[in-house]
Amino acid sequence: MEIIPVVDKKTVEAFHKLPIGIYKNDKNWVPPLQKMIEDIFDPQKNAGFVQGDARRWLIKDGDHIVGRIAAFYDRSKIEEGKEQAGYIGFFECFDNYKAAEILFNTARDWLKSEGFTAMDGPVNFGENFFNWGLLVDGFQQQGFGMQYHKPYYKQLFTNYGFQTYYQQFSYHLDITNSPNLPDRFWKIAEWVTRKKDFQYKTFSFKEQDRCINDFITIYQQAWDRHGNYKLINPKDLQAMIRDARIVFEEEFIWYVYYKDEPIAFYMMMPDINQILIHLRNGKLSLFNILKLLYLKRKKVMTRCRVLVMGVIPRFQGTGIESGLFWHLRQVMLKRPWYKEVELSWVGDFNPKMIALFNSVGSKYAKTHETLRYLFDRSKPFERLPIIE
Repeated sequence: MEIIPVVDKKTVEAFHKLPIGIYKNDKNWVPPLQKMIEDIFDPQKNAGFVQGDARRWLIKDGDHIVGRIAAFYDRSKIEEGKEQAGYIGFFECFDNYKAAEILFNTARDWLKSEGFTAMDGPVNFGENFFNWGLLVDGFQQQGFGMQYHKPYYKQLFTNYGFQTYYQQFSYHLDITNSPNLPDRFWKIAEWVTRKKDFQYKTFSFKEQDRCINDFITIYQQAWDRHGNYKLINPKDLQAMIRDARIVFEEEFIWYVYYKDEPIAFYMMMPDINQILIHLRNGKLSLFNILKLLYLKRKKVMTRCRVLVMGVIPRFQGTGIESGLFWHLRQVMLKRPWYKEVELSWVGDFNPKMIALFNSVGSKYAKTHETLRYLFDRSKPFERLPIIE
């Protein structure tokens, strides 16, 4: 078997072509947009390259490409005194452990040479809203940005020595009944939205910079007590919104302010995977763009995905979350073609958010896992701690 670095147009094309062969008979797989993947590995477009780097490889068995992997790191997101973990992602492989082992070894050796002591994956070289975690349960069509894998992938990872660092749960909320919660819940939620000194506002493309800064302000306070928290780069958010603007809706992103201080938010987007599954190759050619716009107008998208939500600590447990869900309900009532909201993802380390998702009537749908491999095999393994 031969390892081939991804360094030119030919190898980039092979990198994207491989999963089409792996999933060709799997009706649940949706090809990711190739441009979005390539932007991740473009130093001009991914702020992670400012203090980081990335490599990609293919593995060839005879005349056939049978696997791929990427390894990367961003030193600005590594904390002193904690495990110095680099990352792997975009792993795809036929059911061939020898090929997977060589790919893992190649990524490990490169990360070791850069001074790292462990590798986590499969994850994204960017924010954890997209391309994060290995699917281990719920092998159904995934929401946009959520990874889909073959069931045998978990065995490839565990045979090598990866262990579960944390689990990521996704929930589905049936909104055909708006959703079906007691009237008392909605009355309380509406009362919360009218509390003095609290304001609820939607995202605005005209005020994009302010909205992004408010998002980061809330996110940092809501998550900085958690060991898995990584600082968000404003450029990464700008790029995400720019790339998805064709389907983004301003009313799908809401903020809460207390006396003009940003204190809570949620971000949701239409599930473009319900359109991309009809394109099959992940390329945004002129024909595919026109087809995407046509299918959007035909209201093919009946599902949304809540990417992330957060409340700063001093307002947690005050009912602000129910106020956000009240506004979510109003948005959905104006768009009756939407039938379902996917809440993804929430880590097993966050029992409060899991309880919130259960309280609004959502149902468990699937599990992804973020795995860790310690380079020192004699070192004790520790899972990510639960948020207190």
